[in-house]
Amino acid sequence: MRRAVLKGIGGYLPDHILKNEDLDKSLDTSDEWIRERTGIHQRHIAAEGETTSDLGYEAAVKALEDAGLTADDLDLIVVATSTPDYTFPSTATLIQERLAMTHGAAFDLQAVCSGFLYGVSVVDSMIRSGAATTVLLIGAETFSRILDWEDRSTCVLFGDGAGAMVFKGEEGGDKGVLDHLIRSDGRYREMLYVDGGPSKTQTVGKLRMLGNQVFKHAVTEIADAMRSCADKAGVPISDIDWFVPHQANQRILNGVAKKLKIEPSQVISTVALHANTSAASVPLAMLSAVEDGRIKPGDLVMLEAFGGGFTWGAALLRY
Repeated sequence: MRRAVLKGIGGYLPDHILKNEDLDKSLDTSDEWIRERTGIHQRHIAAEGETTSDLGYEAAVKALEDAGLTADDLDLIVVATSTPDYTFPSTATLIQERLAMTHGAAFDLQAVCSGFLYGVSVVDSMIRSGAATTVLLIGAETFSRILDWEDRSTCVLFGDGAGAMVFKGEEGGDKGVLDHLIRSDGRYREMLYVDGGPSKTQTVGKLRMLGNQVFKHAVTEIADAMRSCADKAGVPISDIDWFVPHQANQRILNGVAKKLKIEPSQVISTVALHANTSAASVPLAMLSAVEDGRIKPGDLVMLEAFGGGFTWGAALLRY
């Protein structure tokens, strides 16, 4: 069986760190209030002039180095983002140019915070079908550009960053993506959305969210997706070594773990330091656990995410 095997991983976070205490000066909030409700202590914010493609490029370079490959080895670049540099061309093609890759193809996909999981599904399907062999998948966001910095219910939740993985098709062996599942339900779009767009308002718009409603749906749908993905792969939840969730809110992470009877120590959490980096959060969280030695070769890892749309998904892989 031809599988998409993870060969390299990399990430990038902007230098500027915005701590909860820094938000006290402009918002009716406090470090205690934010920590208690979200688990977030700080977030990284892109510098003026620093774009999503800049973040994605840095993560891509590190992932390729980790894989021992170059852009010449790639046939495809996929970028998951909801904050592209331009309406078009795609952020993926901008990164393709900076990598000096003049062959193959590059495109963006948009599923908000579930974008990287949608990307895993697309990349795995293309590799299994033979349409691609070596693929660079990037999740990159500058969500700070679409936040209403006077709305304490949303602006404290998000940060900027990028994560990348290199997948290569290999025959035989037990490593690689075992299965994946993606879902959406557009009926709930007004619970988490951006109130602008080129066709609707001719503006970029700002992020709007009904936090309590999103929380309820997120815990239920994420848990169901993880169960379904594990069932498809024929793997009991109890056999999975690590769970790498989208880093939206520590309470959501805790709620899903409780619902599935997962040990909290098995759940990778970077939300305290990164906040919600949307499509970048899953690869950045996995990178953290790979670098500190928690996730080791041979481990079974479940990735999952939930985002605006609503969109959600899960993927099971052996590292």
